[in-house]
Amino acid sequence: MAYATLDELTGRVDWELDEDELRIATTALADASDLAATYGREWPADRAPRLVKMLVLKSAVRYLRNPNGYTQSRAGDETLAWSDAHGRDAGSVYFTREEIRLLENLAGTRPGLTSVTLSAWGSRLRPHSSGRANAGGLVPVDYEGGRPFPLLDDDGGPW
Repeated sequence: MAYATLDELTGRVDWELDEDELRIATTALADASDLAATYGREWPADRAPRLVKMLVLKSAVRYLRNPNGYTQSRAGDETLAWSDAHGRDAGSVYFTREEIRLLENLAGTRPGLTSVTLSAWGSRLRPHSSGRANAGGLVPVDYEGGRPFPLLDDDGGPW
């Protein structure tokens, strides 16, 4: 399941792909699509967001242009250099950090902080001193503008 086609990929490169490059391009698209599903989620191929397709194509083209991950190449004295910037990903299909963030945002899986209401098993709200049924047990807060928060109770404690 690739999020982009070989025709879409060949339209993004500025040279004619030979037979070996076409084979490599096919596997690059599959690898980039698998990575997109890993960093994002598994979208149905026909309903994946356009940005996913664009990122897959961008990653595959980046790999086709530089399959060995070279950062420097000189003809005189045959100097070749690799960078540790992408670590083990150099010379393979990869997404940049920003591309990974985009995929996480698209999938709604971006890690972050959130608050979650927790309560102990079998606990219940204490009745409010006003006697209102929906008020629950609220504890006052000492700072200006602070809203009271609910206090849960069990049968054994004073609170």
